[in-house]
Amino acid sequence: MTPSLDVRNLCYAYPDGRVALDGVSLSVAEGERVALIGPNGAGKSTLLQCLNGLLPARLPREAAVRVFGTPLGETTADGIRRSVGLLFQDPDDQFLCPTVREEVRFGPEQFGWEEARIEEAVADALARAGIPDFGPREPHHLSRGEKRRVCLAAVLACSPRLLLLDEPTTDLDPRGKRELREVLRTLPVTILLATHDLEMVVDLCPRAVLLDRGRVIANRPTFDLLSDEPLMLAHGLERPHILSHRHPHG
Repeated sequence: MTPSLDVRNLCYAYPDGRVALDGVSLSVAEGERVALIGPNGAGKSTLLQCLNGLLPARLPREAAVRVFGTPLGETTADGIRRSVGLLFQDPDDQFLCPTVREEVRFGPEQFGWEEARIEEAVADALARAGIPDFGPREPHHLSRGEKRRVCLAAVLACSPRLLLLDEPTTDLDPRGKRELREVLRTLPVTILLATHDLEMVVDLCPRAVLLDRGRVIANRPTFDLLSDEPLMLAHGLERPHILSHRHPHG
């Protein structure tokens, strides 16, 4: 079966020459939920933006990024974005419209969907994000946690097959985090989740990839990787307490 995402030797350098991604390779199967973990500055956000075609990754001759089997490039990026939803780390980076409803409608409208389909997608996305009555509200007057829910609704309204999530639980209270996990657990899509929320990783993602200084350090089952305390400490992370109460296959 063709993987949702297949990355081979992906490299990226900032304009000042700093290397952000240094030969990253990973594959994510259809329907899989994979966590991307690592310290600040590891390259997690940069990787997600490259995978959505937002950053012009410099691909060596032997490098390739394929999304559902389609090579990512200048001519294919727009089409690939129709099946890939990216939730930015800062929700304010995502807003384009004056009201929540218009924000959530924006993507489906750009796709040229019929009005009935748009309205159904908007109502379903707002409900899934836990904000069914937020339509008339102005995004910039919302709390950070509420803004994050609006951004999630806007992404879900486009019916993506692959979700790229950048620190989605930041600014959410414990109930909000729990509700978001339940939403993500029920979505029939592939998920690549970049996060410092290791309890969410244990709860949601069977596999985790450790990234540091732009390189893949480890790619293992979540329980195995997060239980490796020397490895975690060496890369600025700590073994989450939740593992003390979990069986490796629980």
